[in-house]
Amino acid sequence: MVELKKKNWTRLTFATVMATVMVVVAACGNQKDSGTENGGNQGNNASQETITLTMMHPWTSPNVDNEVYKARIASFEAEFPHIKIQQDGVAAAQYKTKLFTLATANNLADINVTWPGADLDPLVKGNLLMPLNDYMDNWNGLVLEDALVGYSADGNQLAIPTKRNFVDIIYYNKEYLSQVGYDEFPSTYEDFIDMIKKLKEAGITPISLGNKEKWPLQSSYMSIIGQRFAGADFFNKVMAGEAELTDPQFVKAIAVIEELTQLEAFNVDANNMDSVQAQDYLIQGKAAMHISSATVDGRIRTTNEEGDKFGIALFPSVPDGLGDPKMASGVSQFGISIKSGLDEKKQAAAIEFMKYFVSEELYTDLAKAGILVPANVEMGDDISPYLKEMYELTSHGSSPVFDAVINTQAAKEFENGLQAITVGRSTPEKVAQDAQALIER
Repeated sequence: MVELKKKNWTRLTFATVMATVMVVVAACGNQKDSGTENGGNQGNNASQETITLTMMHPWTSPNVDNEVYKARIASFEAEFPHIKIQQDGVAAAQYKTKLFTLATANNLADINVTWPGADLDPLVKGNLLMPLNDYMDNWNGLVLEDALVGYSADGNQLAIPTKRNFVDIIYYNKEYLSQVGYDEFPSTYEDFIDMIKKLKEAGITPISLGNKEKWPLQSSYMSIIGQRFAGADFFNKVMAGEAELTDPQFVKAIAVIEELTQLEAFNVDANNMDSVQAQDYLIQGKAAMHISSATVDGRIRTTNEEGDKFGIALFPSVPDGLGDPKMASGVSQFGISIKSGLDEKKQAAAIEFMKYFVSEELYTDLAKAGILVPANVEMGDDISPYLKEMYELTSHGSSPVFDAVINTQAAKEFENGLQAITVGRSTPEKVAQDAQALIER
């Protein structure tokens, strides 16, 4: 960028000065990487108009990936002081509801965190997201193509995913399982139930569950249990009208929640505890197992001095099951998208944010924190062995997550029904019927 010499400055008219400044601003805005220290960039942007972008995200819990995301936002604001990110952090359990409520009113934030598949459909139908096709050179070759697919529609790329998550990882206390005769995690459902009974007899809570937010049983449990019984393509068939949640194989899957409830496998306060508290139950030695996403490996093992106490496994094979017991249930998450219809200045600022935020640096920071990423990045020697183990466990293919395929209204009804089962107020058949009715409606 060429600096105007002082002697030439006095000869320029006011109009010429303003035109020159606008050219300089545009040149700076088009740079992919400023290549300067924060102080230098602040000097260049000091006289620029301040632009405020609103951003809604679900990064409110103390998970390690959430801290990485918020640190990246802070770094952007330091690098581009003329662009302010006004954050609206919404708890994960309420995030999608608020997102769709704002979408209905055409009042989305300027930048939004989105999910693929069924969750993206309403935003696509409303033309609420800006296509990113003209800017894909920033991510081609970096982001894995199969991770981008869920965020594209009608030939338009509408968001860029920032992490790859598997929702069904079983974290277990090695010592507790060994205490009841299981030096390895059971590979069959029969042995799994036997282990739960023995843990109960030993006075150990088998599974810590925090279902206050209702999504854990739906997402972390039924995504994979449904796959084990009904097959990897079952949820897609349901939405295509080729299968129903009331099919016998899937009702058998729901019955697993009923059986675990009857065996008192969960902590008694499961419906009054949130997902983070349930993680703490496992970490503190109050339960033998916890079923949650790959993301929480950061808390349970990577940043935990006693991380070696815990192993990871997938849900075992089930009798007459149609699914592959080696598969995990996964999805590319936290797609960053831009609201359509922004004015020229806000759109330019939002694109600048996208290029900076969704970058190789972000993916590398996430990987160092033990988070699976949908990108081609160098792992390096400093990558946690726990992360390598997680990659190996989840490297045998993935099946869909329930609420990434089943429409939101039906998924919420399903969550309510599963919680009702845990307090003896519903049955697998009724839960399936109620959710299926909303799909057909």
